[in-house]
Amino acid sequence: MQVHPLKLAILASLALPLSSFAASPNALSAVTQRAKGLIEVPANAKALQRADQDGFTAKDTIIDADGTEHVRFNRSYRGLPVIGGDVVVHSRNGRFEKANLTLKNTARPGVTPRISADEALIAAGAAFNGTTIDDVSSRGLVIYARGAKPVLAYEVRVRGVSDTQGEADMRYFVDALNGKVLDGWNIIKTAAATGTGQTLFLGDVPITTDSTSSGFQMVDPTRGGGNTRDGKGREISTIYSSAAILTDADNNWGNNTASVLASEASDAHYGVAATWDFYKNNFGRTGIFDDGVGVKSIVHVKFRMSTGGTTGVNAGWYGAPYKFMAYGMGDTSTYYPVVALDVAGHEMTHGVTEATADLAYSGDAGGLNEASSDIMGTMVEFSINNANDPGDYLIGEKIYRSNADGKKALRYMFLPSAADGESHNCYPSGGFPADSQRTNDPHFTSGVGNHFFYLLAEGAVSPSGFNYTASQLVCNGDTTLTGIGRDKAMRIWYRALTVYMTSNTNYPGARTATLNAARDLYGTGSAEYAAVGRAWSAVSVN
Repeated sequence: MQVHPLKLAILASLALPLSSFAASPNALSAVTQRAKGLIEVPANAKALQRADQDGFTAKDTIIDADGTEHVRFNRSYRGLPVIGGDVVVHSRNGRFEKANLTLKNTARPGVTPRISADEALIAAGAAFNGTTIDDVSSRGLVIYARGAKPVLAYEVRVRGVSDTQGEADMRYFVDALNGKVLDGWNIIKTAAATGTGQTLFLGDVPITTDSTSSGFQMVDPTRGGGNTRDGKGREISTIYSSAAILTDADNNWGNNTASVLASEASDAHYGVAATWDFYKNNFGRTGIFDDGVGVKSIVHVKFRMSTGGTTGVNAGWYGAPYKFMAYGMGDTSTYYPVVALDVAGHEMTHGVTEATADLAYSGDAGGLNEASSDIMGTMVEFSINNANDPGDYLIGEKIYRSNADGKKALRYMFLPSAADGESHNCYPSGGFPADSQRTNDPHFTSGVGNHFFYLLAEGAVSPSGFNYTASQLVCNGDTTLTGIGRDKAMRIWYRALTVYMTSNTNYPGARTATLNAARDLYGTGSAEYAAVGRAWSAVSVN
């Protein structure tokens, strides 16, 4: 269910992985200005697909330890945002080396619409097909550049309950010449199912809280003030702005059962802290937006459904402008509260993706967006390796009330179709097209990315507890495929996401991005570089 933001060569002898380092605001400003200067150099225009009236606004900066600079820019044309026009400029010692982008040419449309903003609102509202519409508003004209050629479009926001997606805050793009809905996606991304903390799933764990004059509150001052709040069993749109932070008198939270709200809150609070630590310890990233600001989490909530009514079986990252996480309360028969560790890691990674590549939640990019969350959520679980929830390649297995053999899960990364019958093991010819009606659900198209990551990390080997043959685990008969280990695989994926992918990256583009990352980290002639290529080919991305 959906509810809803180069280096050309590295020395082959480089033995240690690259790492980024913290820079002062003044240093970052100088890096940005250098990159902007390189954009203006006429000789670089073709590499950037820069048109005469394009403008560029810096969004994110990464500086490698060797001085290589990577600056991500959003693009505009005659003052209008270019959707899919973002670009990453790579340079060293002030010299332009390469750019990553998906824009294919310098063609730009005229900026005079033939239909009115009101007509665009009607078209978007019809596409939403909602049982409840809370808001329909125009965000003005944009250049939509995710298709074959850039076109003038209106961006329209529709918020409410969609017949196909349930709780949704949709971003639609409507052709300003003919009123056709070109694309649309939800800015609310969900898990699709969906002190001492005495948690539901992890046993008793240490959690960081904040002392007050009257006791303790579930605020983590060591991780940017991240806090956990009580949704009181209400539907999320009615409580997200007013939910109160949980408090306690003795700093002992919960009783390891769902009978006490503090138990599920402890899982969520601990999961957020674990994810913060995972990104900081492995990549030097402090918080979702790398700004030191913690996450607001709301537990024990419900989400509106497309079929009417509400459900507690879901969890979601609410993108900008909201920037919070919500965890469903589960139900009394099938699902526990949706606060498992890999769920927290999954949802926070949606925020990291929004802050970096900002992969659109549609077509191939939508599948890569969801795969990023599954991959990093799984790595968070492995990083903690709690005896009650050891690391595995199953997504959300702990939220089932009845799961004696532990094999029931929302998704399998090693053979995606085996979990639900709808996820894709192999990349189809022609890819997954952008589709405003969402027939290509990112939770299913993500299977290709999940499958790639499993094969890259582990190889064509059946996971413990399962009995799949090597030939079942690959799409091309490469049964001797061997893995490079989780740590190397996740570092390649993270660098590809934050340095090389852009909002419209497709699966072949992700293959290139991860090969670039493997080259940077381990060298072009390395076993790791070769393994990346083989793993993508094993899921039919060639």
